[in-house]
Amino acid sequence: MFGYYRLASAVPQLRVADVDYNVDQLMAGFRKAAQQQAAAVVFPELCITGYSCGDLFFQPRLREAALDGLRRFAEATEGSGTIAVVGLPFLHEDALYNTAAVVQSGCVLALVPKTVLPNYREFYEKRQFTSGRELGTGTKEVQVNGACIPFGTEIVFHDVSSPFSFGVEICEDLWSVIPPSSQLALLGARAIFNPSAGTELTGKAAYRRELVKQQSGRCLCAYVLASAGVHESTTDVVFGGHSLIADNGRLATEGERFGRESSLILADVDFERLAAARLSESSFNDSKSLSPAGNALHLTVPAEIPAAPGLEYAFNPARPFLPSPAHRRERCEEIIAIQTAGLAKRMEHTHAQRLVIGISGGLDSTLALLICARACRALKRPASDILAVTMPGFGTTDRTHGNAVNMCRLLGAELREIPISECCLQHFGDIGHDPAERTTTYENVQARERTQILMDLANKNGGLVVGTGDLSEIALGWSTYNGDHMSMYAVNCSIPKTLIRCLIEHIAGESSPELAATLLDINNTPVSPELLPPSDDGSIEQRTEDVLGPYDLHDFFLFHFIKYGAEPDKILYLAEHAFRGEFQPEFIRRGLGIFIRRFFRQQFKRSCMPDGPKVGTIALSPRGDWRMPSDACGTVWEKHLSHR
Repeated sequence: MFGYYRLASAVPQLRVADVDYNVDQLMAGFRKAAQQQAAAVVFPELCITGYSCGDLFFQPRLREAALDGLRRFAEATEGSGTIAVVGLPFLHEDALYNTAAVVQSGCVLALVPKTVLPNYREFYEKRQFTSGRELGTGTKEVQVNGACIPFGTEIVFHDVSSPFSFGVEICEDLWSVIPPSSQLALLGARAIFNPSAGTELTGKAAYRRELVKQQSGRCLCAYVLASAGVHESTTDVVFGGHSLIADNGRLATEGERFGRESSLILADVDFERLAAARLSESSFNDSKSLSPAGNALHLTVPAEIPAAPGLEYAFNPARPFLPSPAHRRERCEEIIAIQTAGLAKRMEHTHAQRLVIGISGGLDSTLALLICARACRALKRPASDILAVTMPGFGTTDRTHGNAVNMCRLLGAELREIPISECCLQHFGDIGHDPAERTTTYENVQARERTQILMDLANKNGGLVVGTGDLSEIALGWSTYNGDHMSMYAVNCSIPKTLIRCLIEHIAGESSPELAATLLDINNTPVSPELLPPSDDGSIEQRTEDVLGPYDLHDFFLFHFIKYGAEPDKILYLAEHAFRGEFQPEFIRRGLGIFIRRFFRQQFKRSCMPDGPKVGTIALSPRGDWRMPSDACGTVWEKHLSHR
């Protein structure tokens, strides 16, 4: 569904050279994968015989048994669309090949020989096997159990009705200078299946894991590896049964090593997302000219491949911009370092004597002020070079004002307070606006007055106005044009609201108790522009998320819409799964409608947004990541959503 396919890596119990036993185990593993509606399951290298048979591969009886075992296994797959990749030795024109058989619904679709044969230290494959390179270019036709099937290294398997496609390489192929999978990816394979038999040495599993992750990232593909388990021969080495599934540079799942029982791992992979990544990354398509298609075979699979029945094994975080807990500190510090470096460079280039920033006690201005303090430290300048300006208006509360004052005091920034209510009332009179009318005019007058004050102070003090608006607000156009929309350098411009909270929480954990308490209270304060008067008890009355919907949802929509070009119905499907039990489907649908309408109608603000540092893969700068006319219509997307 929506391009998701379930991929499986299986490590069965085996006995060296006991083909009947091994095939029974393979069939059991296949049935388990098929029951889970896996699109494909990969078994270890030479699994029909066992990898470690040594010179027994020269024995005709073993090879004949392997072919018969392949026949028996293929018959067991009858009626199933699940693809299986199993390994066996195959004799062709007086040469023996280490091959992977691709099987579906009772048929052997093709044989793929191993290209790179390890012949060092504990490995001596060249003693028994011949490299697939010896077959030359193109694909041969061979007889397998009475059927004529393709035999070669450049075969890409396609499902014509879906984005599902794959190629096969075997074990050492991945470890080579130029893995065959690189060519297969350029030929259209969006997944690489690797039956493997890697021995276990100290540190080798970590290296193998990185190889799989990196190759999946370079090839913009899914990568499934199944390695021989502990029941292989232990004459001189031990096999660990390392199983891995990676998705475009991310480890999707990993099996336990050294298990004594048969195992199966599963991951739901979005093949539409992989296709979208290849479409947008020009370097991928540029590489096609370096590796021409030649005589590659594009093979259509005969049976319908099952789509993933759900997202049980999918990576679909509700807050995709947040770093994982294991890497949170490292990632937060990296983001802060990028922001700091960008601002410091701009200070140096402009010879800014002061950093001028409006400080409200809200999330965005808090992070921006913290970055200002770090930039000053980086340039060995005092924090007093920061001119922080609080500009109380009609909606300012004691809570936010107090937090702003405390932060400036604790950081050592110069704090200046300039109330704006009187000048706004004067302006209302000048333009003939009744202040009792709490309209957009009422709000925007305050935002523009604050921006004018900051710009004028910067001129007076040789300063640089630091913008505070975040990526979520930029996407939604939640800013006043030529008001808080404008600055001289926008340090938060590629950081969404959900990540803003995360960064402030991280800095709080590294700060003094008093500053930490202030930062945590800011994190817990409702998001508000504070442009409308507070409630009778002095608390914030105007809450942004009451109007727009939760930023958690909008950041989720933004991530999938921009990064992968996901259509509205797919975004809804993913959101309903990610936020199950948190938001109702109809609420999510309404939120997506708001996002689409505002995203298209507010592009004119993004078309003239100020410079700022890009910290992640998603940014909306009109000079870099997002090129879109200010008058582009969102009708196609809105209609798609309304018809769901």
